[in-house]
Amino acid sequence: MKHMNKTDYLNLDGRLLQLLVCVHDEGSITRAAERLGVTQSAVSHMLDRLRAIVGDPLFVKSGRGIVATERAAALAVQARGLLDEMRHFVTARDFSPETLDTTITIAANDLQRDLLLPALLHRLRVRAPRLRLRVIPSAVPTVDMLRDAQCHLVISPRPPDGGDIVHKRLFDDSYRVFYDGSQRDAPDGLESYLAAEHVTVVYDNDRLLDFDQSLRALGIERRFAVMVPGFAGVAAFLRGSQFLVTAPGLLSAGQLRGLEHAPLPFAHPPMPMYLIWHARHRHDPAQAWIRGEIMALAEFHGQRGNAAELAPDVGQAPCTRSQENAEPPQDLLPPQRAGAA
Repeated sequence: MKHMNKTDYLNLDGRLLQLLVCVHDEGSITRAAERLGVTQSAVSHMLDRLRAIVGDPLFVKSGRGIVATERAAALAVQARGLLDEMRHFVTARDFSPETLDTTITIAANDLQRDLLLPALLHRLRVRAPRLRLRVIPSAVPTVDMLRDAQCHLVISPRPPDGGDIVHKRLFDDSYRVFYDGSQRDAPDGLESYLAAEHVTVVYDNDRLLDFDQSLRALGIERRFAVMVPGFAGVAAFLRGSQFLVTAPGLLSAGQLRGLEHAPLPFAHPPMPMYLIWHARHRHDPAQAWIRGEIMALAEFHGQRGNAAELAPDVGQAPCTRSQENAEPPQDLLPPQRAGAA
């Protein structure tokens, strides 16, 4: 097959890009044809055109189905961005929240979900009454969540690495030690903290929070009595026990309400929270409006958590310790990102 030359790329159009994304997503010529509302022969013909333009087979037989080549998978990511840009080209001037009739998917774990998203939906529906919100767990977010359009936005302390991924710091929160005050006192130092048994969160693949990986790098490990898949499961194990849990302080107003909490008995950097999206949505007016509403909410919660002010750009947010941890006897942990929350 020939490689694309200066003339070939002018033969590309939105329908070919849509076809590539559809076949890639469906993994089937038949299902792609049904989704596009055309015949299988039309899909095959358009694929032949696209193969000639890009100089790659794009999809090859595998058993009874087809699989995308490495080149096709990469092109599908670019095609999504181009299609969004084309959509923006014709709709940007006509955007009005009042006419927005769509579902926005946001990936968030317990803290971000309960802290921000109910209030966000209320704010959004004041001006966009037909907008719907779908929430999925972010766990440890990956670039594919955004590249493959599994979600529009991610709220997480851990932005995935990718040149096409954009993020903005929303606020900082400090870690606190939570415990049942009817059963025990707060740890009075590192020794008593490590002597206790702990409840922790393990999202997937048995990967500990970055907080614990930081400790392990220094040869320090907590003793875990319970590991749960999210902070929603922590309180039930903590009440009536002498266990400790180390968690973001803002959970004291949510899922850990009513439990006693204290500052860590050693210094640790604050936990940042980021809003994350794919570069193809950078100029989308609806997405920009929704991001603005999230940032307005985050500013309020950032102030509650002794947080840094909202950053104007990626990487320019101040990163300050909470007042309670400002002058410890010595820094135990190196400055790095806190674990996924």
